[in-house]
Amino acid sequence: MTLSKGESGGRSDRTALINELIDEMTSWSPRDRMEAFRSWLKGSLSLIHLHVLTVIEADGPLPMSHLAETLDVSVASATGIVGRMEERGLVERRHSQTDRRVVLVHPTETGTAVFAELAEHRKIKLGLLLARLTDDELSSLLVGLRAMRLARHNLHAEKTASGLIAVSAADPAKGEDA
Repeated sequence: MTLSKGESGGRSDRTALINELIDEMTSWSPRDRMEAFRSWLKGSLSLIHLHVLTVIEADGPLPMSHLAETLDVSVASATGIVGRMEERGLVERRHSQTDRRVVLVHPTETGTAVFAELAEHRKIKLGLLLARLTDDELSSLLVGLRAMRLARHNLHAEKTASGLIAVSAADPAKGEDA
């Protein structure tokens, strides 16, 4: 279903088009998932380790109790997870500068590199995929993606202005909440 810029097509046509776009943008075949998981899990990196690294990348160094709460596990379980991650050089524990009783979990250089490597792998795969598109398809896709980024930025600004989300140091243009 394709609507030109001048066509209204009605609300149901627009909703159907949005739903088709969502389906296209979120399709992830079992084969693609399996390949991604194999890539992520190389070197004994588990999904829980990826989760921990994501949490501390997003929220910064965390006390063990907060990390346990975020992971929905006991402090003892979080301690075991962090211990295994320390053995692999992914995180390190450091005492808080303000309260020496508090132990914070920090990513190491190796832990931080995990997502850089995943991003690089993703860019390579996307490059191979985009190379199969025509110049017109590439141009249209770029226009659409830029429109989405602007819409995401505007949505974030509206939510922030209405008090629905707290203003953070995060870049709203990246759409951390959308």
